[in-house]
Amino acid sequence: MVNNNNLSDSSVRKMVYAALFASMTAVGAYISIPVGLIPLTLQTLFVILAGAVLGARWGMLSMVIYVLLGIAGLPVFSGGSSGLGVLVGPSGGYIIGFILAALVIGYLFEKFQNRSIAGVVAIFLVGMIAIYVPGYFQLMYVASLGPQETFALGVAQFIPGAAIKIAAATIIYRYLKTESLV
Repeated sequence: MVNNNNLSDSSVRKMVYAALFASMTAVGAYISIPVGLIPLTLQTLFVILAGAVLGARWGMLSMVIYVLLGIAGLPVFSGGSSGLGVLVGPSGGYIIGFILAALVIGYLFEKFQNRSIAGVVAIFLVGMIAIYVPGYFQLMYVASLGPQETFALGVAQFIPGAAIKIAAATIIYRYLKTESLV
């Protein structure tokens, strides 16, 4: 049978994976530990994996899909929240950072093909920073906090969890790479 569709199998696969990562990020929002103003969730694990597995374009698109679903009213943000109000609230900068992180990680994975484990960890760390920077500034502005208090509430308390998620993402990525799944 001749396929006259202009979409290649690779493009369809990437679209499906982008939707899958958007879905996993939404599920990760429900796996949450309340810590101060910003809950600790598994979302960032899926964000950094989206960039690594899908690349810059599709990884970013997966997070744009996730954000649009939340804006549209689906309860995909932390604690089952949704709507534009979440994006302008204390945690909105982190959510915007998801898009930036997937883009940056995807770009770095595309640019640096031969990566050691330390290289993968470094790229994931850069991605986490891409999440925390807009999150930090929006939290500081919205909650009217000083720089040190914002760092304590919006970054420092998440560093141990971020380290664990980076380690887990590295193991998952290396497994997928070993099995030729990425």
